[in-house]
Amino acid sequence: MTDTPFSGDQLLAMYDRVAGAEDAIPRLRRFVLDLAVRGKLVEQDAGDEPASKLLERIEAEKVRLVKAGEIKKSAVDPVELKDEPHQLPKNWAWVRFASIADFSAGRTPARNESSFWNTGDYPWVSIADMKDGEILTATKETISERARQEVFKSEPVPIGTMIMSFKLTIGKISRLGVSAFHNEAIITIRPILNSLDELLFITLPELARGGDTKGAIKGATLNRESLSNLCIPLPPLAEQHRIVAKVQELMALLDGLEVARVRAEGARDKLTAATLHRLTDEGTDPQTATAFALKTLPALTTRAGQIKPLRQTILNLAVRGKLVEQDEGDEPASVLLEQLRADRGKLLKEKGVRTKKPVDPLRDIDDLNLPCNWTADAFANLIDPRETISYGVLVPGPDEEGGVPFVRAQDLALSGHPSRPNKTISLDIERKYARTRLRGGEILLCVVGSIGKLGVVPPEWAGANIARAVARISPMEHLSRDFVLLFLRSDLAQSYFEDATRTHAQPTLNVGLIEKLPFPLPPLA
Repeated sequence: MTDTPFSGDQLLAMYDRVAGAEDAIPRLRRFVLDLAVRGKLVEQDAGDEPASKLLERIEAEKVRLVKAGEIKKSAVDPVELKDEPHQLPKNWAWVRFASIADFSAGRTPARNESSFWNTGDYPWVSIADMKDGEILTATKETISERARQEVFKSEPVPIGTMIMSFKLTIGKISRLGVSAFHNEAIITIRPILNSLDELLFITLPELARGGDTKGAIKGATLNRESLSNLCIPLPPLAEQHRIVAKVQELMALLDGLEVARVRAEGARDKLTAATLHRLTDEGTDPQTATAFALKTLPALTTRAGQIKPLRQTILNLAVRGKLVEQDEGDEPASVLLEQLRADRGKLLKEKGVRTKKPVDPLRDIDDLNLPCNWTADAFANLIDPRETISYGVLVPGPDEEGGVPFVRAQDLALSGHPSRPNKTISLDIERKYARTRLRGGEILLCVVGSIGKLGVVPPEWAGANIARAVARISPMEHLSRDFVLLFLRSDLAQSYFEDATRTHAQPTLNVGLIEKLPFPLPPLA
């Protein structure tokens, strides 16, 4: 025997190097299978009967099965040197999939024929029913005896047979634990020799994912020709048994690592949540909590999914006055609020300014638990009265070439805007909604559908208008627009929007309720 087999200790050492990656376990599974199909997973034995002899027996059995009418005759070109994906050990051989296995796709009976469906006669497998690498024992749907006779015209696929998806989700493989039929995105796989079954079950999915796929509406797909021509690395039969045993051993080790990883991540998530909660807990000293978090969180936030709650916590601290130290020398926010009210009063007297019923100032400011030099008011009282919180065009009509750019909910973004929105509307329609025409710099809030989604209008979108699903927000000039945006992104605002949303045909947030949103106001400094 030659070459040293890959060991579990080596796999553990590799895991230690990549454990920080979210996809560490899937990557290692692919690595093990890659070693397997390259002949680098187990030792080579010069005494093994070469794969060429195994191919002779496969061909003889294939001839017998064709004569017996059990499979159809098929021919594929041999794998030429230029087509070989990589070099193999000398006693291996490259073969086409159709040379060593027979396969067939399933069908989906007509959905409008109720007598075909869900009678309980025969299980019918869809890709969603399959659990990768496992035995399938139950399906969501069944088909009738009539469907078997008129659509499939055959007996169900027997227990123990390999099935694999080859459309949209390529390479999902299972073994039937019940006799069943399946749909046209799945193939039944019958190796010419039963001895090939276990190796194909382990290696075929990864080989299929590397096949010659074609584009489809919902994703990549293989067809019969590309499946037939898949290049399969064929080891000697004795080595196949060693490969299967080693793969099973290493996959079991990875299964254990995955269970341990899930438990560790669960504990980490709980600790992270507790740390973040401590930051926003009213009974905690903010400076002490922040120092603890800055020291602890780098070890707790190791995955991309943990960054979002950390970002949200930072926003929540910011709008509660817990993110930075309070300076007694700052001019109190009450002075700023009086200035804003005076400025609003002057603007309301300007010619052409639309008067709206005023929103009462907030009374129960103490309930917000703000720092002593902060204050608060209803959001509407901090908005420029010349551009009150308003949504836009109700019925925009079709696109019109050379028309007015039209901002919809899907266009909202905080950065990275295109040069202009995708849709345009006619000048005549837009003219009726001149009050929501954009100047650039406004904050936009989605009020229909994706409630709470936010955007900022880039300068190059000046002159565009907005959809009914979008509300324009223009804070007063002396109010920090950036702070307003931080607040609207925080849980204080987003939770309020969620509670205020009314669900009809789709979720809708009323402008009047946005105007009553309690807004915490810090000193300008």
